Amino acid sequence: MLKHEDPSQVEGLSRFFKTGPGEYGEGDLFLGIKVPVTRSVVKDCWKGTSFEDLKECLASGYHEVRLAGLLTLVEIFSHSRKDPLVQERCIGFYLAHTERINNWDLVDLSCYQLLGSWLMDKDRSLLYDLARNGKSIWEQRIGIVSTMAFIRKGQLDDTFAIADMLLDHPHDLIHKATGWLLREAGKRDGSALREFLATRYMNMPRTMLRYAIEKFPEEERQQYLKKKE
Repeated sequence: MLKHEDPSQVEGLSRFFKTGPGEYGEGDLFLGIKVPVTRSVVKDCWKGTSFEDLKECLASGYHEVRLAGLLTLVEIFSHSRKDPLVQERCIGFYLAHTERINNWDLVDLSCYQLLGSWLMDKDRSLLYDLARNGKSIWEQRIGIVSTMAFIRKGQLDDTFAIADMLLDHPHDLIHKATGWLLREAGKRDGSALREFLATRYMNMPRTMLRYAIEKFPEEERQQYLKKKE
């Protein structure tokens, strides 16, 4: 990863991921490496990576190195379907290091491939606990975004239930994530999304609503937005 450092990209990435004082990514450091390059490194390296290596990656002050560690964990997990003990170790490692999964892209590019996939045939209360009582907005975001794995299998109930819990959340990043997952659920079942919105849209944060109805016909979308005004 360090060999791919590109200082010309650092300023733009730092600004994009809100690393200034008081912003959600305050203090994060960047090498200037774009995601496709990170993925290419992971593709070449994941087979020889140990959990100690992953721990070192997630301890890094550099955002892209932490991302590489998480994407490597996803690779190890996804290639271990016949070894549930390895998969369980991957999940335990992930949950033990959530304090290092501390920006929205780190959450979104890892959580549903790991937690969502792991919980497909298991009790899912962990996601509710994360969404409700998470130690940070990142754990709470993990709670809702992990349900993407269920949506892709046509299972929408958990997305709607966790979204309902997050309607009063104060942070814009949770509004965006929740609206995004509602939109994805609506692609699978538009009637279910409309039923969910019917008794909630007036009290939803506007950003959450805008994301949720983004794929609705324009006339219908405007009706929701105007009524909310």
